Amino acid sequence: MYVAVKGGEKAIRNAHRAMAEKRRGDTDVPEVGTDQIREQLSLAVDRVMTEGSLYDRNLAALAIKQARGDLVEAVFLLRAYRTTLPRFGSSQPVDTASMTVRRRISSTYKDVPGGQVLGPTFDYTHRLLDADMSVPTTAPSEETMQDEAPFTGVCPKVLSFLEKEGLLPREGGADTPPGDLTRQPLVFPVGRDIRLQNLARADEGLLLALAYSTQRGFGSTHPFIGEIRMGEVEVFFTPEELGFPVLVGEVTLTECESVNQFTHGKGQPASFTRGYGLAFGENERKAISMALVDRALRSSEFDEEARSPAQNAEFVLYHSDNVEASGFVQHLKLPHYVDFQADLALVRALRSQSEKERDDADPNA
Repeated sequence: MYVAVKGGEKAIRNAHRAMAEKRRGDTDVPEVGTDQIREQLSLAVDRVMTEGSLYDRNLAALAIKQARGDLVEAVFLLRAYRTTLPRFGSSQPVDTASMTVRRRISSTYKDVPGGQVLGPTFDYTHRLLDADMSVPTTAPSEETMQDEAPFTGVCPKVLSFLEKEGLLPREGGADTPPGDLTRQPLVFPVGRDIRLQNLARADEGLLLALAYSTQRGFGSTHPFIGEIRMGEVEVFFTPEELGFPVLVGEVTLTECESVNQFTHGKGQPASFTRGYGLAFGENERKAISMALVDRALRSSEFDEEARSPAQNAEFVLYHSDNVEASGFVQHLKLPHYVDFQADLALVRALRSQSEKERDDADPNA
């Protein structure tokens, strides 16, 4: 233990008090509630749920408020809470093909059964600040909401068309149950099940940068978005005492499947390859980035030479967890007096030795 840390309890309590005051801000301004964060900052809530591995909008909103809007810190808080929860078992794999979609687009086909469903998106908005939004508005009337009701329905998977033609290999479930990264350490080599879990929990910013690198030639893949879909899927759980699945609720998911460059050879006909991304809530940028990085990490499956950072599984998976990365970087703020004094003494000794050797070599210097 560092001696300097002893007796610092009062300073730490004062720091916590200062943090609480800073979090509250000007008391003349109404305090923001977790319900407001949940409903009006929903994209931030969805990111925290995804990277925190816990689907609970209320807890994610609370974590964002407690963290003063620092989403990485909020993810840390949510993961810490998650470790205290009992585990009863695992749910059945969700069927995203039966998703009740609120947004569903494809950049590989113009006309698809069910149509292109734009849903809620920034894609076609002007990136201009709207001064009117600084003034609180009233909720839209029921009549307006009925007139502008979004499409909701079940649409077939776009990539199923390529699968039927044999142009894209089908990807079924594995013979063995998937691993659980939240209960087992990351040990290489890892299967795709663990890779996808890691990418789902990965920091969105790093994943976005890695995905961008694959498009600029540092990943050797040319992606098309086969389909992005966002909506609600049902979750089933099989209690041991019943022995059959029971519907326990539904969750909102964003799923992305990318169509990538084709592969052929070794007696196999030419076919496309695919990347996959899945995230809680409306988390489109994360899902797309995940799909691109997933495909880059599959280079060994297709006998591709791994020459880029996005294709290096150890580099990507070891460094993409923002909670671990944040802890390791921010621990530098803690006292390192003993370590530095040791290095300082060593540098002074080396300089003294160097000066002595120089004086011995040239007495007239």
